[in-house]
Amino acid sequence: MRDDSSPIASGTCASGAVDVDYDEIVERVAYDFGVSRRSFVGLLGAGLLVAASLPAAAQERGRRSRASGARNIGARIHLGVDGTITVLSGKVEGGQGARTELSQAAAEELGVPVSRVQMILCITSAVPDDGGTYGSGTSPRTVPAVRQAAAAVRGLLISYAAKQWQIESASIQVRDGKAMDPDGKRSIAYADLAKSDEGVKLLQTAIPQDVQLIPVKEWKTLGTAVLRPDRRDIVTGAHKFPSDISRPGMLYGKVMRPPAFGARLESVDLAPAKAMKDVVVVGGDQFVGVAASNTAIAEKALEAVAPTAKWVSTTHNISSNLLYDYLQENVRNPLPPNPFASDSKTDSDGKPAAATSLRRTYHVPYIQHAPLEPRVAVAEWNGDKLTVWTATQNPFGVRNELAGAFHLPLENISVAVPDFGAGFGGKHTGECAVEAARLAKEAGKPVSLRWSREEEFTWAYFRPAAVIQVEATLDAGKIATWHFININSGQSAMESPYAITKKKSDYVASIPPLRHGSYRALAATANNFARETFMDELAALAGKDPLEFRLAHLDNSRLRAVLEKAAAEFKWKSRAAEKNAKNSNVGFGLACGTEKGSYVAACAEVALDPKNQKIKVTRVSQAFECGAILNPANLLSQVQGAIIMGLGAVLREETQFEDGQITNASFKKYQVPRFDDVPELDVHLINRPDLSSAGAGETPLIAIAPAVANAVFQATGKSVTALPIRVGGA
Repeated sequence: MRDDSSPIASGTCASGAVDVDYDEIVERVAYDFGVSRRSFVGLLGAGLLVAASLPAAAQERGRRSRASGARNIGARIHLGVDGTITVLSGKVEGGQGARTELSQAAAEELGVPVSRVQMILCITSAVPDDGGTYGSGTSPRTVPAVRQAAAAVRGLLISYAAKQWQIESASIQVRDGKAMDPDGKRSIAYADLAKSDEGVKLLQTAIPQDVQLIPVKEWKTLGTAVLRPDRRDIVTGAHKFPSDISRPGMLYGKVMRPPAFGARLESVDLAPAKAMKDVVVVGGDQFVGVAASNTAIAEKALEAVAPTAKWVSTTHNISSNLLYDYLQENVRNPLPPNPFASDSKTDSDGKPAAATSLRRTYHVPYIQHAPLEPRVAVAEWNGDKLTVWTATQNPFGVRNELAGAFHLPLENISVAVPDFGAGFGGKHTGECAVEAARLAKEAGKPVSLRWSREEEFTWAYFRPAAVIQVEATLDAGKIATWHFININSGQSAMESPYAITKKKSDYVASIPPLRHGSYRALAATANNFARETFMDELAALAGKDPLEFRLAHLDNSRLRAVLEKAAAEFKWKSRAAEKNAKNSNVGFGLACGTEKGSYVAACAEVALDPKNQKIKVTRVSQAFECGAILNPANLLSQVQGAIIMGLGAVLREETQFEDGQITNASFKKYQVPRFDDVPELDVHLINRPDLSSAGAGETPLIAIAPAVANAVFQATGKSVTALPIRVGGA
């Protein structure tokens, strides 16, 4: 089903796997059209900037690389002569709260209220490359970078004031953005530093690597529930999402898509569209697109030429009901044998003895990212300079894609990312931006290209499907050997966190039938589902309570802490004791896991309706720990959102395809969680101020699926080995 020559649109697209800084691959569409910034000074006005050099991880097109971070003057913090403070970062805001937490980080170190900080997020021509917004990297990498720069500026203010007053720096305190003398009678503000010649020289000095940060115990802004600075604009509709961007004279574009994956365009008659008034038509090799004064006219123009297109299939398409056989039959390397096979006790037929050994194979389907806002881009040319406004988690990567497609130097391209409507790992690539730029180039006017929901659900990439094989043996009620194989989806959270003397995990790539890529929590969703449901079956085999069985295999104190907390709040022990045959359609389950330096455990209660083949998750108690909490309100939202998102994969979400087409490419057919699906949520955040902050956007997702699966297992006694979960013979 997969076609490496044309995976996305009817454009010339050589697809390739890009090695990124985590263990997933993201496939870009390498357009090559073969054709040969915004002013930041106007935005900020006069003033001084100071940079901190603290590289963060990033994706780069075609090779593995690291983000440069803020590496020169003017790249991180701007002090206005009017007292304004502007902080710059290459991160983006897609609803996860980066704008708020980065503002808090700067305010904490500068000693100013958050309201004093203006945060400028990604405009590639003006901000440092802090790496893509993915992999839970903002908290552990970019927050420290911003703090380092802000602390350095605070130090410069103190040094400047000490010299002016001829006193020791140690006697000076910074309060409300002002350096205060010991008597509190004299003060020097950041604006005074920006106005002075001496300040200019100080702000041009290198940032000390050992700059002193505010200790966690002294935090006044970080660690508090600061609300989002743009909340009023979002609630009132004043905020301009990428879909709302409008430029003078802007046209609206549409791109012709193939009728199925792997179809290549042999010929098309563009005359009907060219005959239409004020319609711009682009046709070349495999790319066909139109632009007009409104979307309706553009759609009519595309409809006029579509019947003339002749397509030829270039690949054999499979259907989703054959997916798991296909993945196993198309592995790139043979599956490794179980290195502990000789340890398994067998019966007279040579099969694993039922009382001591267990094998299971798990199936996890392709699913959608389902962002609120589908892909969108506005492109505008000014000579050979290109500006694109788009929704992406990887703006510098999109800039590179544009440079490659149009043969432009990077300095000729600016990618601006307004706060947008979600990504969930699904907006790492820039195909929509490149398509909009191609149309705008031909039109000589700005062009807005908005993918429809059907396009988003068909031509974007998917969370990878997986076949996972697990085999283990027991000895005296404890796990003796463990072998885990992930086929296709990836290595995230593949290694077992449990104390097992003989254990091995293997990842085997397959040739995927669909274009796949990153997803919130990456392959940890599949790996944790398989491992934790298998753990419950092992516990049953050993005659142990699932909680006690896990604790007996856990040396990791942080993972034990969240598991014990979730179980205590759920009242696991008393509920397990109450479980009896009278409640055969009610079940309780638990699961835990760790990924990206944070830890999670969940307990779930389910009510089954076998007759109508439905599962109702009635309650979830989840404990989560990610080191020192930066913003408890934002973290709570992240955890709650992750639980609800995770329920989608448990209950219904599954991408279905046949004959090269996605057959459920709409929210009507592909149902994400509804309000009726939301259970009672009991979330407990464990603050660890003694530890560095880890990311929290992904790990809260990985425990809910196995917790629900284990609840179904407890209620029915039947193994749950596939997502979404089917009950009642479904």
